[in-house]
Amino acid sequence: MNTIDIHEIQRLLPHRYPMLLIDKVIEYIPNEHLVGIKNVSFNEPHFTGHFPARVIMPGVLILEALAQATGLLAFKSVEDLHSEDSLYYLASIDNARFKRQVEPGDQLKLEVKLVSNKRNFWKFRCEASVDGQLAVSADIMCVDQKIPK
Repeated sequence: MNTIDIHEIQRLLPHRYPMLLIDKVIEYIPNEHLVGIKNVSFNEPHFTGHFPARVIMPGVLILEALAQATGLLAFKSVEDLHSEDSLYYLASIDNARFKRQVEPGDQLKLEVKLVSNKRNFWKFRCEASVDGQLAVSADIMCVDQKIPK
């Protein structure tokens, strides 16, 4: 079974604290699927304002975590995709559904499945869950583009 530790994640993704939202990958098959883990901690900065009376992880950050998981799968699927002169951008999010709140102490399981890859566009079916309960589902499209100079 293929895994990715935090050191490899940091090599592949440009994100850093507080925007790096994947702690490890517990399984992946190139060109098929990837399963990542995000440990949700009370000391993350968004919890000071979302919402102080009942802290929950913002849905947009769960979607961002899923998008980062798609990047890891894309990079592991096409070895030359990850380069210094290009970035992997979020292009669209469709059919997003929020089913369960995510709170500090939860472990968010991020599952992404490759639907299609045409030229530099990648489409995925994504789900985030906690303890087997679906929290968020969405179809995410990303694009690999050269960095303008």
